[in-house]
Amino acid sequence: MNSVPLSRALPATAVVAVIGSGTMGAGIAQVAAIAGHPVLLYDSYDGAAIKAIATIRAELDRLATRGKISEELAQAASDRLSAAGSLKALSCAALVVEAIVEQLSAKQQLFEQLESIVAAHCILASNTSSLSITRIAASLRQPQRLVGMHFFNPVPQMALVEIVRGLSSDAVVAQCAYDTAAAWGKVPVFASSTPGFIVNRLARPYYAEGLRILNERGAQPATVDAVMREAGGFRMGPFELMDLIGHDVNFAVTQSVFQAFFNDPRFTPSLIQQELVQAGHLGRKSGRGFYRYDQNQAPPLVETEPPCGTPPVPLQLFGTHPLVEVIRARYKKGRVEYHPWRTDNLLMKAGPCRLYVTEGRTATQHSYDYDMPDLALVDLALDYASATRLALTKADQCRPRAYEMVVGVLQACGFEISPVADVPGLIVMRTVCMLINEAADAVNQGVCSAADADMAMQKGVNYPRGPLAWANTIGINTVANVLRQLSATYGEDRYRVSPLLQRLQAAKRKFHE
Repeated sequence: MNSVPLSRALPATAVVAVIGSGTMGAGIAQVAAIAGHPVLLYDSYDGAAIKAIATIRAELDRLATRGKISEELAQAASDRLSAAGSLKALSCAALVVEAIVEQLSAKQQLFEQLESIVAAHCILASNTSSLSITRIAASLRQPQRLVGMHFFNPVPQMALVEIVRGLSSDAVVAQCAYDTAAAWGKVPVFASSTPGFIVNRLARPYYAEGLRILNERGAQPATVDAVMREAGGFRMGPFELMDLIGHDVNFAVTQSVFQAFFNDPRFTPSLIQQELVQAGHLGRKSGRGFYRYDQNQAPPLVETEPPCGTPPVPLQLFGTHPLVEVIRARYKKGRVEYHPWRTDNLLMKAGPCRLYVTEGRTATQHSYDYDMPDLALVDLALDYASATRLALTKADQCRPRAYEMVVGVLQACGFEISPVADVPGLIVMRTVCMLINEAADAVNQGVCSAADADMAMQKGVNYPRGPLAWANTIGINTVANVLRQLSATYGEDRYRVSPLLQRLQAAKRKFHE
């Protein structure tokens, strides 16, 4: 393989073959054709490739009509698409991307056939989202020429491509796949062939923590989703996202990752989701999941505190937390004292009630440890200045009137307040810290670089900020301490702190340094 200069992107004249004309295969073919490559599309079902090409051409015309691409480019890309009548017709390809059924034996059999058809320098790539590239390649005579090119759906719109290197993958081949994806206008990242690669692995806590909060009756799905959107800055909350993906698919991926990691408790599947799958409540595609999708179904209720008609409350604000700065700028209903010297998590004292930002303990435990009965905790937000909703909880010892004073102050500052039962870490904080922890472990284990972990989650699943960049913003100390408090509360290895986070905390360093 090293005898062929593959250290840069394939030239536009190189033929790209795509096997499988479903949604993913057709999307890959469209992207390659727009990039200038002659594209051969093959499907084992008679007429499927021809039908897919007609659909792609209609989409290209639509893009031209809307001004997304020029009419000349649409016509040229359309002309580059051809249906292959057999695998043998792919012999001229410089790159073959497989997008068939997600079954190991089917993929191995296909690549074994291709080895005797394509030239020795042809790169073989699998679009698998979950199968081991190392294992797929193991049956080949030249396993070094196989890499993963994991595109995301819909391929024309989603920028990310995970370039997955198996144990035998040639570094030059992987670099060529990377450079070719970049030449197609994609954002490639390198990943090693481990369960879930980057995105499917790092995203597991996003679903898992939401499910755990629901299991502990911390908040209803609509409330969790609203808080993750309106405070966390995520495009979709975990429950609406699982409904969109399909619970059969999401649960299967979770099970696959759990089993592949030899039942590591970090990836334990949820009984709640298993029940939905067993009931056939698969989400949008079945008309019912966590939400109902009947035509006349009312929107789900988001738990929100009613307006607290509290009189003006004298405030004491402490420290330099971003929420403190927002309250200082917005609160106009009473006298405000500001004490910037405070270094713990105390944000505010409103009447008798103290407000802290969550650091992983329950409010009740926090209250007991500090011997402060009137105590409330507020959740993390991506940007408190632009957040429209915050999650809030109170200690069991907290008097209702004292809690209402805190609610009233935050409402006066323009926030909708969602009450959450006293679960440790609330909603956004525990979810983000677990995302950070998983990303740190992936980096520590050589799955990807810190930069690629952040890029993958932003471009692959539209996170508002890369998890490791978020760790730098929150503070490594805060993240590690939240995880330790969660671990102490639950007594589970699920919340163990990544060794890399521990090292960064001890060295007083950040990611990307």
